Amino acid sequence: MYAKFFKRFLDIILSLTALILLLPLLLILMVTGAVVLKGNPLFVQPRPGKTDKNGKERIFYLLKLRTMSNARGEDGELLPDDQRLGAYGKWLRSTSADELPSLINILKGDISIVGPRPQLVRDMVFMTPQQRRRHSVRPGLTGLAQVNGRNNITWEQKFELDLKYIDDGITFIGDLKIILKTVIKVFKRSDTVRKGTVSDMDFGDWLVKEGKVEMAEYDRKQAEAKELLRI
Repeated sequence: MYAKFFKRFLDIILSLTALILLLPLLLILMVTGAVVLKGNPLFVQPRPGKTDKNGKERIFYLLKLRTMSNARGEDGELLPDDQRLGAYGKWLRSTSADELPSLINILKGDISIVGPRPQLVRDMVFMTPQQRRRHSVRPGLTGLAQVNGRNNITWEQKFELDLKYIDDGITFIGDLKIILKTVIKVFKRSDTVRKGTVSDMDFGDWLVKEGKVEMAEYDRKQAEAKELLRI
């Protein structure tokens, strides 16, 4: 009953309330971001959402505050992440303030407050059919993986926790515990990025690094992801 009806109602009420209360802060951060990053302060990226009646993931656009500049080298290519991520962007990530625009995604129904964190389309194509079961429910702003290591656990561990959240049964008490643990982690600013890095590694890149995928398969999957984004 909770997962089917009340969860969505709670998402609407809480996200709308949060948007109203945090709107002044969001506007300040957007103006600050536009000045500091010299451009659009919003980061908009396609992500796979809940599967439709045909079993295909619905692609939606996740909204966040941009944390990195668009600085490019002499060759016209974007500079490495560590050169584009300044103090302002690091602060946004450490406080999770960059997630504030995602409240709009919750209100729209793209994501829920709690659920498997929406990954990139180029991550999705490398998932096994079992791992892609995580898309049988609406993705979430936070989830079981986020309060159990977030970016300091392996990709496979993340997916195992996502499936555990689904298979153990989605309950109000379970979601409430995840929300409370998330609040604690936000205040502690823990696990926001993998130790020793400024950004987490894509799933496909991680599989190649671990020797679990050959380059020919990697290239084929990357082409598949690009084709999905054209549809």
